[in-house]
Amino acid sequence: MFPTETQRLAEAILHRARGKHLTLATAESCTGGLAAAALTGIAGSSDVVDRGFVTYSNAAKTELLGVPGELIEREGAVSEAVVRAMAEGALKASAAGLAVAITGIAGPGGGSDDKPVGLVWLATALRDSPTTVRQMRYGDLGREGVRMAAVFTALEMMFERLE
Repeated sequence: MFPTETQRLAEAILHRARGKHLTLATAESCTGGLAAAALTGIAGSSDVVDRGFVTYSNAAKTELLGVPGELIEREGAVSEAVVRAMAEGALKASAAGLAVAITGIAGPGGGSDDKPVGLVWLATALRDSPTTVRQMRYGDLGREGVRMAAVFTALEMMFERLE
């Protein structure tokens, strides 16, 4: 289902997380659970992956992750502030030690001049450590292209946080 490079990266994350006795959580919007699928597609991942949140709607971001509705209204669902709140909310709503969050515009529609198709915000939250955030502008790679690129970036960010 996933390219070999993505599978290898997911395996490396699971190995590193085991070594650090950390469990993982995902909070996904535009990727719809693909980051969790990449991790759980590896045999034996159940000892490391705690849970995944697919928070496609704004209401789900608020109800499941505690992202304030006012923040979404003010900044937009695809924003640095919201992805940071999603990652931190995933930690609070789970037993995980490391969480990744993804929100973006996969297309083909939904983009604007300020927030074009291919814009994705990602964040990793590690307990007792500052949250890291990254903005990616993949361009219009097609819906699946944007989603798969975002999954790979999310996994890269998790791997980096486990160093």
